[in-house]
Order: sequence, then structure tokens, then C-alpha cells
Amino acid sequence: MTTKVLNVWWDGRIVGRFAQDGHGDISFDYAQAWLEDDSALALSASLPKRAECFTRQECRPFFGGLLPEESQREAAAQALGVSPANDYALLDRLGGDVAGALQLLTEGQELAEARSTDHQPAPLDDAGIVRVLEALPVRPLLAGEGGLRLSLAGSQSKVPVVLVNGHIALPLAGHATTHIVKPPIARFKATTENEAFAMRLAADIGLDVAPVEPRSVQGRSFLLVARYDRLRAASGVVHRIHQEDFCQALGVPPETKYANEGGPTFKECFELLRRVSARPAGDVLKLLDAAIFNVIIGNADAHGKNFSILYDEQGPRLAPLYDVLSTVAFPELSPNMAMRMGKSATLTEMDADSWQAFASEVGVGFPLLRRRIGELCDGMAERAVNVAEALVDSSTDPTAVLSVAELVTSRATLARLTC
Repeated sequence: MTTKVLNVWWDGRIVGRFAQDGHGDISFDYAQAWLEDDSALALSASLPKRAECFTRQECRPFFGGLLPEESQREAAAQALGVSPANDYALLDRLGGDVAGALQLLTEGQELAEARSTDHQPAPLDDAGIVRVLEALPVRPLLAGEGGLRLSLAGSQSKVPVVLVNGHIALPLAGHATTHIVKPPIARFKATTENEAFAMRLAADIGLDVAPVEPRSVQGRSFLLVARYDRLRAASGVVHRIHQEDFCQALGVPPETKYANEGGPTFKECFELLRRVSARPAGDVLKLLDAAIFNVIIGNADAHGKNFSILYDEQGPRLAPLYDVLSTVAFPELSPNMAMRMGKSATLTEMDADSWQAFASEVGVGFPLLRRRIGELCDGMAERAVNVAEALVDSSTDPTAVLSVAELVTSRATLARLTC
């Protein structure tokens, strides 16, 4: 039976081969030249450089983790005419531009990269942006449209794009995307406003987050998120920077991303940073702040795929935060936290005892944790209204922005009193 192969490219070089045999089994093996280059990094903390081939069980968490999840995966597969369970087929059709530095191309296919800014995609007009927003529910990531091969993990509708002089454009073949367009979640009210507020508030109090900009066109709101895994050189050429989420780094398949299903726990996340980060002490504090912020803002959905490691010139480090919103604003969503904190399974259970157990679990001193809770609570309560007011003019639902700010302010005040 014939084996199908996708070459895995990283910055113009072949890292290795992602293959599927005639029985449907997938595997990955590093190219010999990559193994012999001491400066070449491993694809993942879960895929260390070695001569032996990685089995399906070993490599699927990383490669499957490059693909959309849940209903987005189902709809993309349907649009492409492939099985949603077939990681190889999906990456064959979507793997031209993924999270991080990689591109997956069939054997013999040449790498088409943008080495100059001579050729730029044409910006979309308002009608073009509306067409994209309308297409995403039935064709996630614009799968199969116009030769686009784009992929991002996650269960929320989105599409990678290029920003040209401030205007949104779809990428040309081989061009690295620079931003992500995220429409609102259809079954919940004002998710664009909610996420924009949460991300802007996090940035305002000093957390490292991906820059976001709420936009609207013809009455339709969406969030424009700058990609932290892209770097625009002085020449204008955009370079891909490698990254992986915590599930990929820990060898956890995307469908078990929640801790109660076998996904990462906070203890494992902190241990991962201590093991792989170039500056573990600083990254541990950043992850601690992120955990505190998520509790205060009321984000119960902070699972292992919502934290990533960025592999840039500074060495492996915690990536900026992304996909942060106040889930408690939506009563329909489960109050259960994606990762337990100490003995607490829900946000409402968090108290001083829970925080103390959490500190012990992740290996930080409780006095340090308590001080950071107080500082973040004070900062959030003080800045929430100002952040919301700055977003009102760009929002299609100003009331929703002010409402979530009021919610977060009250949560910060209460958390300050109970920590």
C-alpha cells in the first residue's frame, strides 16, 4: 500500500516527514540533516530530536493540535470532502499556514515564500469582509476556497488574514498571515466586546497579551487579533516564529484538552515551564498572573490549548495570552474550570483556602500569590471602567462593554476581600 508524505518545512528547511501509510496510520520522522544540525530545534517538547520514527500515539497530539476542533473541524472537513478524523487529509489541505513556523507540503511541492514586499494581496472592501464573515460558519478557515491552505486550532470560528496598510486582505500563496479575524460566537451575546475588554484590561494592568482591535463592518462586529508568532522585518517581509500550545508540548491530544478528561493540570503547566523555559522564574510568575487574572475576570475556559510556548530569539518562553474572555457573563456556559485550582472545581468555590492549596500545588509561595492577587484585583477594579469607556466608540454594543466591566469590577472587589 502507498504511503503518503507531507514534508514539514521550517524557515525554508525541511524538518522531517509527516506520513500516512495505507492503513491510515500516521507517523513523523526527522530529516537526517535536521538531526545533525545542533542549532536546529525540536518541533515540540513532546517530540525530541531522535533518529527513530515517532508513532501515531507520539506525534498525533502535536500535528492534530494544529487543526481546528469540534464543530469547526467537522465543518471544515465537510467543506473539503474528507473525514474529520483524518489528520493527514486535513493537514494536506489546510497546512500551508498554521500556528507557529511550520508549513506542510506534499513531496515535490516547492515552497512558495514571500521574500519581498513587491507583491501584496489586494485589501478586501467592506462587502468582501462581509462575504468572509458569512462564509466562515459553513467553511471554517475558508477551507478549500481559492487555493487557501490555512489552519488554526480552537473551537471558535476564525480565519488568518494579512493586514496591508491597516486593511484586511486574504494571503497570497506562501505568504505568512499576520492577524486573525474572529467573528462573534453566534449563540452568545456580544462575545467580541467581551473578549476585547478582557484582553485590553489584561494589557492595561501589565500582562503580556496579544494585541486586539474590535472592528465592525456594515453593522457586523468582529475582533482583529495580531499574531504574536509573526515578526515583520524592517524590509516589510513577515517571518514565522515557532510556537506550540501546552497540550502539544505535553503530548495531549486536542480532544482531551480539559483536565478532567486527561488534559493538562496547572501543576503540569508550571512544571513544563520550569523544564523548557529559557527564563523559568519569570515565566512562572507570568503564568501565575494569568491564572489569577482568569479567576478574577471569570474565565472558566482556560485550558491547556489556551497557553503556549514561543520559540524565538529569546529562547523558549511563555507566549502572550490569547482567547481570554469572561465566561461567567454567559449563564449557559458551565461554571466548571478547565483546570482545577487547588481543591476548587468552579470559580465560585475559590476562597483563601483554595488559593493556598493552589500555591502549594504549583510550587509558589502563598505570600507571593496573595500579594499578586491583591495587586491584580486593585488594578482591575481601578482600570475596568476606563478600559470599557475606551472601547465604547468602536463597539456595536456599548451596553455590553459597560456591563462586563461592571461585572469584572465587582468580582475584583470581592476577590480582594476573600484572598
